[in-house]
Amino acid sequence: MSYKLKNGKSQEEIKQSDEKVSQIVSDTIKTIEAEGDKALRDLSVKFDKWSPESFKLSDEEIESIVNDIPQQVKDDIAFAQNNIQRFAEAQKNSLKDFETENSPGVILGQKNIPVDSVGCYIPGGRYPMIASSHMSILTAKVAGVKRVIACTPPIDGKIPETTVYAMYKAGADEIYILGGIQAMGGMAIGTETIDSVDMIVGPGNAFVAETKRQLFGRVGIDLLAGPTETLVIADETSEPEMIATDILGQGEHGPTSPGAIISTSEAIAEAALKEIERQLQTLSTADIASESWENYGQVIIVKDEAEAVIEANKLAFEHVEVLTKEPDYFLNHLTNYGALFLGPETNVAYGDKVIGTNHTLPTKKAACYTGGLWVGKFIKTVTYQRITSEEQSAAMGEYAARLCGYENFAGHAEQALLRVRKYGDKGNK
Repeated sequence: MSYKLKNGKSQEEIKQSDEKVSQIVSDTIKTIEAEGDKALRDLSVKFDKWSPESFKLSDEEIESIVNDIPQQVKDDIAFAQNNIQRFAEAQKNSLKDFETENSPGVILGQKNIPVDSVGCYIPGGRYPMIASSHMSILTAKVAGVKRVIACTPPIDGKIPETTVYAMYKAGADEIYILGGIQAMGGMAIGTETIDSVDMIVGPGNAFVAETKRQLFGRVGIDLLAGPTETLVIADETSEPEMIATDILGQGEHGPTSPGAIISTSEAIAEAALKEIERQLQTLSTADIASESWENYGQVIIVKDEAEAVIEANKLAFEHVEVLTKEPDYFLNHLTNYGALFLGPETNVAYGDKVIGTNHTLPTKKAACYTGGLWVGKFIKTVTYQRITSEEQSAAMGEYAARLCGYENFAGHAEQALLRVRKYGDKGNK
Protein backbone atom coordinates (compact mmCIF):
# COMPACT_ATOMS: atom_id res chain seq x y z
CA MET A 1 0.00 0.00 0.00
CA SER A 2 1.39 3.39 -0.98
CA TYR A 3 2.01 6.23 1.46
CA LYS A 4 3.35 9.77 1.25
CA LEU A 5 6.62 11.07 2.65
CA LYS A 6 5.78 14.61 1.51
CA ASN A 7 2.62 16.44 0.48
CA GLY A 8 2.07 19.74 -1.29
CA LYS A 9 -0.87 22.12 -1.13
CA SER A 10 -4.33 20.65 -0.62
CA GLN A 11 -6.76 20.40 -3.54
CA GLU A 12 -8.99 22.96 -1.81
CA GLU A 13 -6.17 25.53 -1.70
CA ILE A 14 -5.40 24.91 -5.37
CA LYS A 15 -9.09 25.23 -6.27
CA GLN A 16 -9.38 28.61 -4.54
CA SER A 17 -6.35 29.89 -6.43
CA ASP A 18 -7.80 28.62 -9.73
CA GLU A 19 -11.11 30.40 -9.07
CA LYS A 20 -9.33 33.73 -8.62
CA VAL A 21 -7.47 33.26 -11.90
CA SER A 22 -10.71 32.34 -13.68
CA GLN A 23 -12.46 35.55 -12.62
CA ILE A 24 -9.54 37.76 -13.66
CA VAL A 25 -9.41 36.10 -17.08
CA SER A 26 -13.17 36.38 -17.60
CA ASP A 27 -13.15 40.12 -16.84
CA THR A 28 -10.13 40.69 -19.08
CA ILE A 29 -11.67 38.88 -22.05
CA LYS A 30 -14.78 41.09 -21.77
CA THR A 31 -12.58 44.17 -21.79
CA ILE A 32 -10.76 43.01 -24.93
CA GLU A 33 -14.08 42.29 -26.63
CA ALA A 34 -15.33 45.78 -25.81
CA GLU A 35 -12.20 47.86 -26.37
CA GLY A 36 -10.01 45.98 -28.86
CA ASP A 37 -6.57 47.48 -29.39
CA LYS A 38 -7.02 49.95 -26.54
CA ALA A 39 -7.49 47.06 -24.11
CA LEU A 40 -4.40 45.28 -25.44
CA ARG A 41 -2.32 48.43 -24.99
CA ASP A 42 -3.64 49.17 -21.49
CA LEU A 43 -2.98 45.58 -20.39
CA SER A 44 0.46 45.55 -21.97
CA VAL A 45 1.40 48.73 -20.13
CA LYS A 46 -0.03 47.41 -16.86
CA PHE A 47 1.63 44.00 -16.90
CA ASP A 48 4.69 44.43 -19.13
CA LYS A 49 5.33 48.19 -19.14
CA TRP A 50 5.33 47.89 -22.92
CA SER A 51 3.66 50.32 -25.33
CA PRO A 52 5.37 50.38 -28.75
CA GLU A 53 3.96 52.18 -31.76
CA SER A 54 2.94 48.77 -33.10
CA PHE A 55 2.91 45.42 -31.32
CA LYS A 56 3.56 43.74 -34.66
CA LEU A 57 7.22 43.66 -35.69
CA SER A 58 7.93 45.04 -39.15
CA ASP A 59 10.02 43.21 -41.72
CA GLU A 60 12.79 45.74 -41.11
CA GLU A 61 12.75 45.15 -37.36
CA ILE A 62 12.90 41.39 -37.86
CA GLU A 63 15.75 41.69 -40.37
CA SER A 64 17.74 43.82 -37.91
CA ILE A 65 17.22 41.25 -35.15
CA VAL A 66 18.22 38.37 -37.43
CA ASN A 67 21.45 40.15 -38.34
CA ASP A 68 22.35 40.67 -34.67
CA ILE A 69 22.04 37.03 -33.58
CA PRO A 70 25.45 35.32 -33.00
CA GLN A 71 26.25 32.46 -35.37
CA GLN A 72 26.54 29.89 -32.56
CA VAL A 73 23.00 30.72 -31.43
CA LYS A 74 21.77 30.38 -35.00
CA ASP A 75 23.49 26.99 -35.34
CA ASP A 76 22.03 25.70 -32.07
CA ILE A 77 18.51 26.79 -32.99
CA ALA A 78 18.92 25.18 -36.42
CA PHE A 79 19.94 21.89 -34.76
CA ALA A 80 16.86 21.91 -32.54
CA GLN A 81 14.50 22.95 -35.32
CA ASN A 82 15.84 20.27 -37.65
CA ASN A 83 15.13 17.60 -35.02
CA ILE A 84 11.64 18.90 -34.35
CA GLN A 85 10.85 19.28 -38.04
CA ARG A 86 11.96 15.71 -38.84
CA PHE A 87 9.80 14.25 -36.09
CA ALA A 88 6.83 16.42 -37.08
CA GLU A 89 7.19 15.33 -40.71
CA ALA A 90 7.23 11.67 -39.61
CA GLN A 91 4.05 12.32 -37.64
CA LYS A 92 2.40 13.92 -40.65
CA ASN A 93 3.36 10.97 -42.83
CA SER A 94 1.48 8.71 -40.40
CA LEU A 95 -1.75 10.53 -41.30
CA LYS A 96 -3.16 9.09 -44.48
CA ASP A 97 -6.04 10.09 -46.71
CA PHE A 98 -7.93 7.05 -47.85
CA GLU A 99 -10.99 5.94 -49.76
CA THR A 100 -12.74 2.61 -49.37
CA GLU A 101 -15.65 0.89 -51.11
CA ASN A 102 -17.60 0.01 -47.98
CA SER A 103 -20.05 -2.03 -50.04
CA PRO A 104 -20.49 -2.25 -53.83
CA GLY A 105 -21.14 1.25 -55.15
CA VAL A 106 -20.80 2.94 -51.74
CA ILE A 107 -17.58 4.95 -51.45
CA LEU A 108 -16.44 6.38 -48.12
CA GLY A 109 -13.35 8.50 -47.71
CA GLN A 110 -11.18 10.40 -45.24
CA LYS A 111 -9.18 13.58 -45.85
CA ASN A 112 -6.74 15.41 -43.59
CA ILE A 113 -7.06 19.19 -44.03
CA PRO A 114 -4.87 21.74 -42.19
CA VAL A 115 -6.51 24.49 -40.15
CA ASP A 116 -6.43 27.79 -42.08
CA SER A 117 -4.98 30.08 -39.40
CA VAL A 118 -3.32 29.55 -36.03
CA GLY A 119 -2.08 31.82 -33.26
CA CYS A 120 0.93 30.56 -31.30
CA TYR A 121 1.85 31.80 -27.85
CA ILE A 122 5.54 31.78 -26.95
CA PRO A 123 5.92 32.33 -23.18
CA GLY A 124 8.43 34.82 -21.84
CA GLY A 125 8.44 36.63 -18.53
CA ARG A 126 11.36 35.48 -16.38
CA TYR A 127 12.59 33.06 -19.05
CA PRO A 128 12.62 33.55 -22.84
CA MET A 129 10.97 30.29 -23.98
CA ILE A 130 12.81 30.07 -27.29
CA ALA A 131 11.98 26.39 -27.76
CA SER A 132 8.22 27.04 -27.80
CA SER A 133 8.76 28.78 -31.14
CA HIS A 134 9.86 25.49 -32.69
CA MET A 135 7.19 23.43 -30.96
CA SER A 136 4.17 25.42 -32.10
CA ILE A 137 5.04 27.56 -35.13
CA LEU A 138 7.23 25.01 -36.89
CA THR A 139 4.84 22.14 -36.19
CA ALA A 140 1.93 24.17 -37.55
CA LYS A 141 3.88 24.95 -40.70
CA VAL A 142 4.80 21.28 -41.20
CA ALA A 143 1.09 20.51 -40.87
CA GLY A 144 0.39 22.92 -43.73
CA VAL A 145 -1.26 25.83 -41.89
CA LYS A 146 -1.33 28.82 -44.27
CA ARG A 147 -1.28 31.66 -41.73
CA VAL A 148 0.64 31.29 -38.48
CA ILE A 149 0.88 34.32 -36.22
CA ALA A 150 2.78 34.37 -32.96
CA CYS A 151 2.98 36.44 -29.78
CA THR A 152 5.69 36.63 -27.16
CA PRO A 153 5.95 39.13 -24.29
CA PRO A 154 8.75 41.65 -23.83
CA ILE A 155 11.30 40.87 -21.13
CA ASP A 156 12.22 43.79 -18.87
CA GLY A 157 10.77 46.18 -21.42
CA LYS A 158 12.83 44.83 -24.30
CA ILE A 159 12.21 42.64 -27.35
CA PRO A 160 13.50 39.09 -26.70
CA GLU A 161 15.63 38.97 -29.82
CA THR A 162 16.69 35.32 -29.73
CA THR A 163 13.06 34.24 -29.33
CA VAL A 164 12.05 36.45 -32.25
CA TYR A 165 14.80 34.92 -34.37
CA ALA A 166 13.52 31.43 -33.55
CA MET A 167 9.94 32.50 -34.37
CA TYR A 168 11.10 33.89 -37.70
CA LYS A 169 13.11 30.77 -38.59
CA ALA A 170 10.19 28.54 -37.57
CA GLY A 171 8.08 30.26 -40.21
CA ALA A 172 5.83 32.76 -38.40
CA ASP A 173 3.93 34.96 -40.83
CA GLU A 174 3.31 37.72 -38.26
CA ILE A 175 5.20 38.34 -35.01
CA TYR A 176 3.75 40.41 -32.15
CA ILE A 177 5.51 41.46 -28.95
CA LEU A 178 2.55 40.92 -26.67
CA GLY A 179 2.06 38.68 -23.66
CA GLY A 180 -0.40 36.96 -21.36
CA ILE A 181 -4.18 37.19 -21.49
CA GLN A 182 -4.00 40.12 -23.89
CA ALA A 183 -1.99 38.10 -26.42
CA MET A 184 -4.31 35.10 -26.33
CA GLY A 185 -7.41 37.28 -26.40
CA GLY A 186 -6.09 39.45 -29.21
CA MET A 187 -5.33 36.47 -31.43
CA ALA A 188 -8.62 34.69 -30.71
CA ILE A 189 -11.03 37.63 -30.66
CA GLY A 190 -9.28 39.91 -33.13
CA THR A 191 -8.85 43.68 -32.90
CA GLU A 192 -8.47 46.62 -35.24
CA THR A 193 -4.87 45.55 -36.01
CA ILE A 194 -4.91 41.78 -35.43
CA ASP A 195 -7.01 39.52 -37.63
CA SER A 196 -8.44 36.70 -35.53
CA VAL A 197 -7.33 33.09 -36.01
CA ASP A 198 -9.15 29.76 -36.02
CA MET A 199 -7.05 28.18 -33.30
CA ILE A 200 -4.71 29.24 -30.47
CA VAL A 201 -1.92 27.05 -29.12
CA GLY A 202 1.08 27.06 -26.83
CA PRO A 203 2.04 26.67 -23.18
CA GLY A 204 1.96 29.35 -20.53
CA ASN A 205 1.22 30.22 -16.93
CA ALA A 206 -2.10 29.69 -15.16
CA PHE A 207 -3.57 32.84 -16.74
CA VAL A 208 -2.65 31.78 -20.27
CA ALA A 209 -4.07 28.29 -19.73
CA GLU A 210 -7.29 29.67 -18.27
CA THR A 211 -7.66 32.13 -21.16
CA LYS A 212 -7.44 29.24 -23.62
CA ARG A 213 -10.04 27.32 -21.64
CA GLN A 214 -12.49 30.21 -21.67
CA LEU A 215 -11.94 30.96 -25.37
CA PHE A 216 -12.40 27.34 -26.45
CA GLY A 217 -15.44 27.10 -28.69
CA ARG A 218 -14.93 30.55 -30.14
CA VAL A 219 -11.64 29.18 -31.42
CA GLY A 220 -9.99 25.80 -31.25
CA ILE A 221 -7.18 25.13 -28.79
CA ASP A 222 -4.46 22.53 -28.62
CA LEU A 223 -4.85 21.53 -24.97
CA LEU A 224 -4.68 23.04 -21.49
CA ALA A 225 -0.93 23.29 -21.01
CA GLY A 226 -0.50 25.14 -17.73
CA PRO A 227 2.32 25.14 -15.16
CA THR A 228 4.76 22.32 -15.87
CA GLU A 229 4.48 18.99 -14.03
CA THR A 230 7.31 16.50 -13.51
CA LEU A 231 7.20 13.00 -12.06
CA VAL A 232 10.28 10.88 -11.44
CA ILE A 233 9.76 7.15 -10.93
CA ALA A 234 12.64 5.60 -8.97
CA ASP A 235 13.77 2.32 -7.45
CA GLU A 236 16.76 1.07 -5.47
CA THR A 237 19.04 1.54 -8.51
CA SER A 238 18.21 5.22 -9.05
CA GLU A 239 20.67 7.99 -8.25
CA PRO A 240 19.37 10.51 -5.67
CA GLU A 241 21.46 13.30 -7.23
CA MET A 242 19.82 12.71 -10.62
CA ILE A 243 16.32 12.55 -9.11
CA ALA A 244 16.86 15.85 -7.30
CA THR A 245 18.44 17.56 -10.30
CA ASP A 246 15.63 16.57 -12.63
CA ILE A 247 12.88 17.59 -10.19
CA LEU A 248 14.41 20.99 -9.45
CA GLY A 249 15.31 21.53 -13.09
CA GLN A 250 11.60 21.65 -13.90
CA GLY A 251 10.50 23.29 -10.66
CA GLU A 252 12.32 26.45 -11.74
CA HIS A 253 9.63 27.02 -14.40
CA GLY A 254 7.43 28.73 -11.84
CA PRO A 255 6.23 28.75 -8.24
CA THR A 256 3.18 26.60 -9.06
CA SER A 257 5.00 23.83 -10.94
CA PRO A 258 4.25 20.44 -9.34
CA GLY A 259 7.02 17.90 -8.89
CA ALA A 260 6.63 14.34 -7.62
CA ILE A 261 8.72 11.31 -6.82
CA ILE A 262 7.28 7.79 -6.81
CA SER A 263 9.75 5.26 -5.44
CA THR A 264 9.78 1.59 -4.56
CA SER A 265 12.70 2.41 -2.22
CA GLU A 266 12.12 4.60 0.81
CA ALA A 267 15.87 4.88 1.31
CA ILE A 268 16.38 6.32 -2.17
CA ALA A 269 13.46 8.70 -1.69
CA GLU A 270 14.85 9.93 1.62
CA ALA A 271 18.26 10.44 0.03
CA ALA A 272 16.65 12.37 -2.84
CA LEU A 273 14.87 14.65 -0.36
CA LYS A 274 18.18 15.46 1.30
CA GLU A 275 19.79 16.01 -2.09
CA ILE A 276 17.02 18.44 -3.07
CA GLU A 277 17.72 20.50 0.03
CA ARG A 278 21.46 20.45 -0.70
CA GLN A 279 21.06 21.54 -4.32
CA LEU A 280 18.70 24.34 -3.33
CA GLN A 281 21.61 25.93 -1.47
CA THR A 282 23.49 26.58 -4.73
CA LEU A 283 20.90 26.53 -7.57
CA SER A 284 20.72 29.99 -9.13
CA THR A 285 16.94 29.66 -9.61
CA ALA A 286 16.36 28.31 -6.09
CA ASP A 287 13.96 31.14 -5.21
CA ILE A 288 11.42 29.72 -7.67
CA ALA A 289 12.32 26.02 -7.48
CA SER A 290 12.18 25.96 -3.67
CA GLU A 291 8.72 27.54 -3.63
CA SER A 292 7.33 25.09 -6.19
CA TRP A 293 8.83 22.12 -4.33
CA GLU A 294 7.63 23.33 -0.93
CA ASN A 295 4.06 24.01 -2.05
CA TYR A 296 3.54 21.52 -4.89
CA GLY A 297 6.09 18.75 -4.32
CA GLN A 298 5.17 15.27 -3.14
CA VAL A 299 6.90 11.94 -2.51
CA ILE A 300 5.00 8.65 -2.72
CA ILE A 301 6.42 5.31 -1.57
CA VAL A 302 5.04 2.19 -3.26
CA LYS A 303 5.66 -1.51 -2.75
CA ASP A 304 6.43 -2.45 -6.36
CA GLU A 305 6.34 -1.41 -10.01
CA ALA A 306 2.67 -2.31 -10.42
CA GLU A 307 1.69 0.03 -7.59
CA ALA A 308 3.95 2.70 -9.06
CA VAL A 309 1.94 2.48 -12.28
CA ILE A 310 -1.32 2.91 -10.37
CA GLU A 311 -0.07 6.01 -8.55
CA ALA A 312 1.52 7.51 -11.67
CA ASN A 313 -1.68 7.06 -13.64
CA LYS A 314 -3.59 8.84 -10.86
CA LEU A 315 -1.25 11.83 -11.09
CA ALA A 316 -1.39 11.87 -14.92
CA PHE A 317 1.55 14.31 -15.09
CA GLU A 318 2.77 15.78 -18.35
CA HIS A 319 6.42 14.70 -17.88
CA VAL A 320 7.30 11.28 -16.50
CA GLU A 321 10.95 10.29 -16.09
CA VAL A 322 11.63 6.61 -15.43
CA LEU A 323 14.98 6.10 -13.70
CA THR A 324 14.47 2.45 -12.77
CA LYS A 325 16.36 -0.69 -13.75
CA GLU A 326 13.57 -1.75 -16.16
CA PRO A 327 12.08 1.41 -17.69
CA ASP A 328 10.30 -0.52 -20.45
CA TYR A 329 7.93 -1.92 -17.82
CA PHE A 330 6.46 1.57 -17.57
CA LEU A 331 6.43 2.08 -21.33
CA ASN A 332 4.28 -1.05 -21.57
CA HIS A 333 1.97 -0.32 -18.61
CA LEU A 334 1.61 3.44 -18.05
CA THR A 335 -1.37 5.05 -19.80
CA ASN A 336 -1.72 8.60 -18.40
CA TYR A 337 1.18 10.92 -19.28
CA GLY A 338 2.14 13.60 -21.78
CA ALA A 339 5.68 12.46 -22.55
CA LEU A 340 7.75 9.58 -21.20
CA PHE A 341 11.52 9.75 -20.65
CA LEU A 342 12.97 6.26 -20.37
CA GLY A 343 16.24 5.68 -18.56
CA PRO A 344 18.86 7.98 -17.05
CA GLU A 345 20.40 8.87 -20.41
CA THR A 346 17.48 11.14 -21.32
CA ASN A 347 15.58 13.76 -19.32
CA VAL A 348 12.81 16.33 -19.51
CA ALA A 349 15.17 19.12 -20.55
CA TYR A 350 16.03 17.21 -23.73
CA GLY A 351 12.34 16.99 -24.58
CA ASP A 352 11.77 20.61 -23.65
CA LYS A 353 14.48 22.01 -25.87
CA VAL A 354 16.06 19.88 -28.53
CA ILE A 355 15.45 16.15 -28.99
CA GLY A 356 12.54 16.47 -31.43
CA THR A 357 9.34 15.57 -29.56
CA ASN A 358 6.95 18.38 -28.68
CA HIS A 359 7.09 20.04 -25.26
CA THR A 360 3.55 21.43 -25.22
CA LEU A 361 1.90 18.74 -23.12
CA PRO A 362 -1.30 18.12 -21.11
CA THR A 363 -1.41 19.26 -17.47
CA LYS A 364 -3.93 19.07 -14.62
CA LYS A 365 -4.86 15.46 -15.44
CA ALA A 366 -5.65 16.25 -19.10
CA ALA A 367 -3.25 13.40 -19.93
CA CYS A 368 -6.14 11.09 -18.99
CA TYR A 369 -7.84 12.01 -22.28
CA THR A 370 -5.36 13.69 -24.62
CA GLY A 371 -1.76 13.67 -25.72
CA GLY A 372 0.38 16.72 -26.36
CA LEU A 373 0.72 19.12 -29.26
CA TRP A 374 1.61 17.44 -32.55
CA VAL A 375 1.06 17.86 -36.26
CA GLY A 376 -2.35 16.19 -35.99
CA LYS A 377 -3.66 18.94 -33.69
CA PHE A 378 -3.41 21.36 -36.61
CA ILE A 379 -5.19 19.02 -39.00
CA LYS A 380 -8.90 18.35 -39.33
CA THR A 381 -9.66 14.74 -40.20
CA VAL A 382 -12.86 14.92 -42.23
CA THR A 383 -14.92 12.38 -44.12
CA TYR A 384 -16.90 12.23 -47.35
CA GLN A 385 -19.23 9.78 -49.05
CA ARG A 386 -20.32 8.95 -52.57
CA ILE A 387 -22.79 6.36 -53.92
CA THR A 388 -22.19 5.43 -57.53
CA SER A 389 -25.08 2.97 -57.85
CA GLU A 390 -28.76 4.00 -57.96
CA GLU A 391 -29.66 0.51 -56.77
CA GLN A 392 -27.41 0.90 -53.73
CA SER A 393 -28.88 4.34 -52.99
CA ALA A 394 -32.37 2.86 -52.93
CA ALA A 395 -31.26 -0.06 -50.76
CA MET A 396 -29.47 2.27 -48.35
CA GLY A 397 -32.57 4.46 -48.29
CA GLU A 398 -34.82 1.62 -47.15
CA TYR A 399 -32.60 0.90 -44.16
CA ALA A 400 -32.17 4.62 -43.40
CA ALA A 401 -35.92 5.31 -43.53
CA ARG A 402 -36.70 2.54 -41.07
CA LEU A 403 -33.89 3.59 -38.72
CA CYS A 404 -35.06 7.22 -38.85
CA GLY A 405 -38.58 6.04 -38.07
CA TYR A 406 -37.44 4.31 -34.91
CA GLU A 407 -36.22 7.73 -33.72
CA ASN A 408 -39.34 9.62 -34.91
CA PHE A 409 -37.32 11.70 -37.40
CA ALA A 410 -39.90 12.09 -40.15
CA GLY A 411 -37.90 14.63 -42.15
CA HIS A 412 -34.81 12.44 -42.04
CA ALA A 413 -36.86 9.49 -43.22
CA GLU A 414 -38.26 11.50 -46.12
CA GLN A 415 -34.74 12.25 -47.37
CA ALA A 416 -34.18 8.52 -47.61
CA LEU A 417 -37.62 7.69 -49.04
CA LEU A 418 -37.21 10.26 -51.81
CA ARG A 419 -34.20 8.25 -53.04
CA VAL A 420 -36.12 5.00 -52.69
CA ARG A 421 -38.91 6.38 -54.90
CA LYS A 422 -36.48 7.92 -57.38
CA TYR A 423 -33.99 5.09 -57.74
CA GLY A 424 -35.84 1.97 -56.60
CA ASP A 425 -37.38 -0.58 -58.95
CA LYS A 426 -36.65 1.36 -62.17
CA GLY A 427 -38.62 -1.16 -64.19
CA ASN A 428 -41.92 0.07 -62.77
CA LYS A 429 -41.46 3.66 -63.88
